[in-house]
Amino acid sequence: MISAISAEPDPAGSIVFVGRDAAGHWLVQGCKGQLEGRFISRDAAWAFARAECRGLPGARIVHALRPLISTVSFEPLRPDECAIDRAA
Repeated sequence: MISAISAEPDPAGSIVFVGRDAAGHWLVQGCKGQLEGRFISRDAAWAFARAECRGLPGARIVHALRPLISTVSFEPLRPDECAIDRAA
């Protein structure tokens, strides 16, 4: 069975936040936890956010006024860890 896909924008409107974490890394986060990324520059973070919003009708980008808290660990893998275990 195939679910119907609505072409209408999300009435609540998705929000994509761009800002820094407490360590100063540039982050992009979706308000619903649907995306997250860490970037080396402000320009790279904003470019990613704009590209992601093109696929989210009704989405808007907001500059975070407070440090963002990453939901994804950016720590190096332990020797006994596999990267796929940490993937969403």
